[in-house]
Amino acid sequence: MNATASENGSVARLAGVSKVFGNFAALKRVSAEFAPGRCYVLLGENGAGKSTLLRILAGLLRPSQGEVRLFGDCEPHQARARIGYMSHAPMLYDELTARENLDYFRNLYTGRACLTSAEALCRVGLEPELKRPIGQYSQGMRQRASLARVLMPAPELLLLDEPFSNMDVESVRQMVELLAELRQSGCTIILATHQRELAAPIADGALTLKAGRVASSEMRVPEQ
Repeated sequence: MNATASENGSVARLAGVSKVFGNFAALKRVSAEFAPGRCYVLLGENGAGKSTLLRILAGLLRPSQGEVRLFGDCEPHQARARIGYMSHAPMLYDELTARENLDYFRNLYTGRACLTSAEALCRVGLEPELKRPIGQYSQGMRQRASLARVLMPAPELLLLDEPFSNMDVESVRQMVELLAELRQSGCTIILATHQRELAAPIADGALTLKAGRVASSEMRVPEQ
């Protein structure tokens, strides 16, 4: 775990964060703090601001107002090498196999220690030698392949946007088990979903957004 993160007790901290697109306020003075090695769930209906919040934490958007600090005193864009972000879209090439996809993305992480493509696929329970193109994968397999891409550089903060989308019951169970293992290894996970019950087995806290505002905050320290 990063020293600065453990010193101030948080991996991510938001203070009065707002994000405005034109005349639309996607986030309105959101404040929250996320401790290391925990799994947090962002709840809310479509349009509540969950994806915007994740993208700000990932350093892909800058807040219009307020402050965001990661790993102590880093701005998100300064800490991108330590963040894994899995968007709602899979960001994979349908005509390529999972291993070909990961080989391509791994080449983008120049100068960084990464898992091999085979290691990342095994980590999420996929067969590295499977010759079937991603376009022929089930939704559950596609989600796991997307997660393998994100896990290659071993992120300390994992941001997931609707990871259970369109998955069957068994695929959800496998995904939850995998996230539990990552959390146990010390990774901090923040995932957005509108299906609270799916993430309940691993959730240490929940932040509910409604129309861009914090409607409720339930943070707890898990039992040791």
